[in-house]
Formats: sequence, structure tokens, C-alpha cells
Amino acid sequence: GYFLCITFIVFHSCLGENGLLRVYYPGNIIIGGLFPIHLKTKRTDTSGPLFCQDYDIQMFLRSQVMIYAIRELNLPNITIGYDIYDTCGDVGLALRATLQLLKNQSDPQSCLVPADAQSKLPEPKTKVVIGERTSEASIAVARLVALSSVAQISYGSTSEVLSRKYKFPTFLRTVPSDEYQTRGMVELVKTFYWQTVIIVGSDDEYGKYGSDSLVKTFSKTNICIEFVHILSADFNINGAKTQTELTELLEKIKNSSAEAIILFTKEINVEIILKEAIKHKFNRTWIASDTWSSSPKIFAIPDIQLAGQVFGFIFKQIEVPGFKDYVMSIFNGTQKNAFVEYYLTQHPLCSNQSEEVKVNNCSLNYQLESNQCLGTSFLANCIDKEESYNIYLAVQVIGEGLRHLLKCDDHHCERSSKFTASELLSEIQKVNFTVGTTRIFFNSDGDPSLGYDIVYWNMSEFNKGVQIQTIGEYLPNGKITKGSAYNCAKTCDPGQELTERKICCKVCVSCADGMFSPGNGKSFITNIDKVQLYRQKLIVCTSAAHSDSNVCFNKTDEFLLWTDPFSVILSSLAVVGIITTVVFAVLFAVYLKTPIVKAVGGYLCFLELFSLVAGFCLTFTFIGKPTEKIHCVGVPLFGVSFTVCISCILANLLQILVAFNFNLNIGSWVKKLNKPLLVVTIVSGIQLALSVSWLIVNPPIPKEMPGKETILQQCETQSLEYFIAMLAYNAFLGFICLVFAFKGKQLPDLYKNASLITISMLLFVVIWIIFLPIYLTLTGKYKPAVQSAAILTSCFSVLGCHLAPKCYIMLFRKELNHESAITEYIRKHYERKGISVSSVAIRRTNLNTKRQKKSYLALSWQRATFMSSTSLSKVIIWTPWADAYFI
Repeated sequence: GYFLCITFIVFHSCLGENGLLRVYYPGNIIIGGLFPIHLKTKRTDTSGPLFCQDYDIQMFLRSQVMIYAIRELNLPNITIGYDIYDTCGDVGLALRATLQLLKNQSDPQSCLVPADAQSKLPEPKTKVVIGERTSEASIAVARLVALSSVAQISYGSTSEVLSRKYKFPTFLRTVPSDEYQTRGMVELVKTFYWQTVIIVGSDDEYGKYGSDSLVKTFSKTNICIEFVHILSADFNINGAKTQTELTELLEKIKNSSAEAIILFTKEINVEIILKEAIKHKFNRTWIASDTWSSSPKIFAIPDIQLAGQVFGFIFKQIEVPGFKDYVMSIFNGTQKNAFVEYYLTQHPLCSNQSEEVKVNNCSLNYQLESNQCLGTSFLANCIDKEESYNIYLAVQVIGEGLRHLLKCDDHHCERSSKFTASELLSEIQKVNFTVGTTRIFFNSDGDPSLGYDIVYWNMSEFNKGVQIQTIGEYLPNGKITKGSAYNCAKTCDPGQELTERKICCKVCVSCADGMFSPGNGKSFITNIDKVQLYRQKLIVCTSAAHSDSNVCFNKTDEFLLWTDPFSVILSSLAVVGIITTVVFAVLFAVYLKTPIVKAVGGYLCFLELFSLVAGFCLTFTFIGKPTEKIHCVGVPLFGVSFTVCISCILANLLQILVAFNFNLNIGSWVKKLNKPLLVVTIVSGIQLALSVSWLIVNPPIPKEMPGKETILQQCETQSLEYFIAMLAYNAFLGFICLVFAFKGKQLPDLYKNASLITISMLLFVVIWIIFLPIYLTLTGKYKPAVQSAAILTSCFSVLGCHLAPKCYIMLFRKELNHESAITEYIRKHYERKGISVSSVAIRRTNLNTKRQKKSYLALSWQRATFMSSTSLSKVIIWTPWADAYFI
């Protein structure tokens, strides 16, 4: 209950004997006023008296607007007085002045809040308060005046927080809310096609909430916020801490690519930032909030044009009718008041005209020395058309509310001046009338239906200073009208595109690969355009490679041509392989009944040769422009053909193993394996099923791969799983052949089948182990050539290692192609091991059936056992290519 009393005592003691600058005029109804005629106080870290500094001539004139407007009010038989305080831009002093205004008129010494919390608050002498200017001060004042239901009408506080009626029920204003200002700033950025901005706010009710509102509104657009910086609460002290923060901020701005910088903070903070920006010659685009959009103090900064161009939002510019004449007569005896007298102590009137013309520009207000003489014409030039008119509107609103409350007409008022502040508040909230051309009424949040003018600072050298030009207006309905044609959007030269280089901003660079700039006003190509370019087979030039980067021409198809040297070599090798295979087939047909052909597998050798011819022929499917039905089936078909080849070799190996290990004790499963046709059918059938399913489910298809200047035509293996499975299966078969061949190397094989197969299978496995990683990583037209080379090498390894030695024996070592040579070789093989061997040749002419041969063999075995006088090992070996058993 004693809080406000204690607060008042504290403030009174802090100010000392100087007190507050005040002008008072008695009347039946008192209107309070709060004006920061001094812009700030000189504070220190230690306690002590406060001193006001930075006397502002424009704020002095605005206080006179209130006095002038009150005098112009005409209520019959009622005198309207005023009680106006200089708050020095300090929240604490504004609260102290408010406490003075809220004193009870019958007992000025009493405290505002009674001891009994349940008691009614005393009726204040002041029924309505005009002020404060800043949102920070108005928020503090609004909490106080609400205790007594006193209406508060601000002429400059725009924070949207003040629209919250549950917190500030008696607050109204004659300026638009920052909610509309921030929307207007976003619309301005969109109108000028800027794509990225920086937001600088401050740690106070005005800057913080304004910045938050900007971020929220920008988030609903495609405009990028490069960064948001909130100035510290003590930034305006301009000490060492301020310099550190300022340096960091300017460094971030310098390194940014933002097209516009929004300074949503108090005028004194802006002054500090722009002075430093001028030192660095930033030359950027700034968007000013209403606090400094028309500030003469900012205009007066030397070399302000070096900071760059400025766009701003100001309140509607309307001249206060008759006020200029009032100012010209302000220094005569009838118009003088305490504020006028104080002004004369700061700037006395000039004694002659020669001194007066030296200073005739209000933007030089902040360069004036103390006691600099000024003329009345100087003051007339300093009258603004924004806040002054808002103050004038506030007084007119109060007058309209009093007329309704007191039921006044042009001659008399039905009701006396005895009323409560809450009654006047209720009437003011309901006003709806026109002042000149301005329609004024308040919505449920206490905000008026007023918009903003959008201004541009013309700082050309011909103007010799800053000239504010109105380029448009923003209305509460969210529309910008009368917009300027000024456009800061970037356009690029032919052969260039807009591209992102930093956080947000796009800059012009030479066209990238796959991009096109025709030079017809388009600065970039969309993704859809790029797809169309690819479909039309157009090449998009870059300035690095072409002088005419705005001209398109057809891309060329790229694939492995038949005339390519690599293709010629591969084709030649394939033809040689086909011819050689055919020659081998003829030789095998001529010597079909000889032991060496039987040793290679007999009739299976022709199937093996056919599969090799197919492999050589498939080489040609990898050359030329790929088609789906011919070229892209090469890999699956090779998988089948080479599997047939390996299965024939596997069947041949099984024949050798079964033949040279045949004895009466061997397991039946080994005997079952000696069925060559069945082995080939099963082994090849698995690969055939795999390849057919590959071609049905997800076959390789031709694909165009656009490059910088060409379109690569290749068969794309859509299913890597099938491809790897095919290779893995063949590799597995090759490994099995290696194992069997390695075991067969120890057997008495005259023709060295096992050894030669080992070499061919090793070559096959190594080739494809090397090929696979190369194939998966290689790009370009020679990728299919690598496939073709691997196939050729695989086929030649079998042809050269497995079959060529047999043909050599047929032609040049015919003595080895006889049964006697085989039997002699086998006998010597076992005799070297210390085993006595006798042979029995079973001619086809004498014993033609298998049963006959086995019966004869059993008899021979019994004889051999009976005749043996020692425990020699007994071996029975059937050589199918010699038609003989060995015991």
C-alpha cells in the first residue's frame, strides 16, 4: 500500500533541488503532458542526482503544439488547463512526473494509494495524460495511470505490446501500432524485390518487440533474414562495452550480402551505428523505423550520404493548422510559458538579421552551441508534420470526448466539469470523427485507423543535405500505394546467372554447367527450364569455355563408335577368336574318335566351343549406340554362355577324377557325378533362370546421361544385384573347377587337362576380380569397352589354355594321340610310385557291354590276387579314352 509513496520519495530525493522542468496552466479540467524535451539524462554507476542533457528544439515545439491545441479548444464556460513535464527521456523521471499528475486535487500531499487496500483510489486532479513519446516510458506510465482509470494518449509510442488491453486498459494512441509498421516494412521489401535483410533491434520494449514482430512476419514469406542483432540495454552509453558490440555488429554487416538493413531501435542508438558506418563508407540500404525516419539529428551527421540510401516509415505528414503563426508570435508577452522561457536561456533571440541567417536549417539543430542565438524563422523551419500532428489529434480527441461527456454545443454544456477520469476514458474510447482530412477512431485495442507514409532520403549533392521524399504510403489494410519505381533487384548480363554465395543474397556469376542465360531479361533458369534444355539436347555455355555464353547449340551423342581405335582392336580380337574357335571345332570333328578328343570331353567339347563362339560374338553388342533389344542384353547372355563353357569343363574334370579313382571301394555318389550331360544341364540351367528373370524383372536399358557438351549413351544396369549375382555364380563355378583341377594334377593324365584347366580358371577369376571395381567406378564411353575386354580375355583364357594344347597334339604330336601312349604313361606313373601294374585291354569288338567288361574285370582281379605272393597294393583304373582297365 505504501509502494507508490516510497517511489515518489525516492525520485524526489534523486532529483535534488533542480526538480523537473514543468509548465502549468490552471483550469476546470487538467490535461497532463509528458515530453522528453531533453533527450537523455547523465547517469553514473554511483547514486546521485540526475542531470538532463541534449536539449531538443523539436520536442520543445511539440510541447507547444499541445498548449496551442488546448487553447484552440472551445468549450462553453469551461477552462481547460494543462500540466506538462519534461521527462528527459528517462523512465524514472516519467514515473515521477506521472505521480505528480495523479495527486488528489483536494489533498495534494496525500499518497496515491490509501493505506486500506480495499478503499477506493482518490480521484486525481488530472483527467487525461498525453504522452509518453517512447514505448519504454509509456509502458511504465500506463501501469500507473491505469490504477486511477486515467486515459493515456500517446503521440509516439508504437510498441504492439501496448495494444494488450488486459495489461494496459486505459492506453490509447494517435499513431499506428508497430504491428502495422512491421507489416509495412515486409511489404516494402517485397515491393522492391529484395531477397535478404538484416534486422537490428534493441533490448527495450520498442526494439525487442518490433524485431520479434519483423521476424515473425518475414517467416511467412520467402525473404531471408541473414541475422538478427539485439543491441544491449546500455548501448547508448557509448562506452568501451558499446564500442566492442558496435565493432562486432559492423563486422557482421560488412561481411554480409544483405540487400537491406532494418534499424528498429531508438534514435540515439541509430546515431551511434550510422556514425561508425560512415567511417567505413558502408554505402548500404537502410530501412528506418518511425523513431528516426525523419530525425534532423540523423540528417545532421556529417557525410551521412556515405552510409548509403535510406527508406523509412513516418506517421502521416499533415501540418498543424495555424501552428506556424503561433510559433512566430511565441515570444510576445501573451504566449510565453515556462518552456519558452527555458528555451530563451538556451538560445536567445538574435539581435540582428545578419546573425539570424547563419543558421536557418533545422537539421543543424544538433550542431548548435549553447547560447547560440536563433530567430523565429529557424523555429518555424523545425516544425515537423508527424508527431506534432499526432499531438494535435490527441488534444482534438480529448475535446471530442469532453463534448460528448459534458453534452456541449456551441453555446453551453449541460453538465458541469465534475466528472471522474473513468467517465472521460469511456467517452474517448468511443470517439469517431474527422479532423481536417483525417478520420480518427479507436479499435478495441486502442489503436487508430491511421497508416504510414513511406519516405526516401534524397542525399544527392545538388540538394546540399537530406531531403525527405514521400514515395508511397502504407495503410492498415496491408496495401502499399503510390509506390516508387525504385527497384533494387539485381539483373544479370547474358551468360550470367543469379546464384547464392553467402547466407541469403544472390549475386551474378558466370553461368554454371547446365545453365543458360539468353540475355532477354531473365537472370536465372528454373529447374523445369533445365529439364527442357536436356530434352532438347542443348548445351549451355559457360564464359570460361565459350566467348558467346548466351548462345545454345546441339549437344552431340557420345558412345563407343565402331571407328574408335579401341573398338577396332576389340572387334579384331573377337573375329580372331571366332575363326580360331571354328578351326578348333573342325579339328575336333576330324579327330572325334581319338583318345585326345575323348580326354577333352568327347561330344561336350563342341558345346564348349559353341559357348565360346557366343562369347566372342557378344563382344560386338558393346560397340555402337546402345539399343534395348540388342546391346543391353549382352551382359546377361554372356553370363549364360560362359556358364555353359564352365559346366562343360566341370563335367570333364569329374570324368577325370572318377576314372582315375575308380576302385571297388569308392562311394556310389562319385559314380553318380559321372553324368556329363546332366551336370551341364543343371549347372547351366541355374544361370539361365537367373539371367531370364533379370531380363524380365529389371533388365538393362539405354539411358541418356547429359554432360557439359555431350549426351552419353549407355546401357544402365538398373539392378546391380542381378549383375553381381551372375558374376558371383560364374566365379563360384570357376572356384569349384579350380579345386577339382588342383586335385586332378596328381593323377596320371597324359594330356595335363587338370593343370591346363587350373591355369584357365585362375585367369578367369583374376580377370573378373580386377574388372568388377573398375566397372563400378568407371564413367564415360569406354565403360562398355572394359566389359567387352573382360569377356574377350575370359574366352581366350579357355580357348588358349584348355583347348589349344589339344589341337597342337592332334597336328604336331600325333604319337601321343594313341591308346598305347596312354597305357604306357599310366604304367610308368604307378611304377614310379612302387606299384606293380598289369594292363588288360578290353576291346570294344570283343566285349561291347558294360556288364561284360565288369565280369571280365572281376575275373582278372581274382587272378591278380591269387597270383600275388606279396601284399602289393591293388589298383583298378578305367581309362575311358583308351578303352582299358589297369590292375
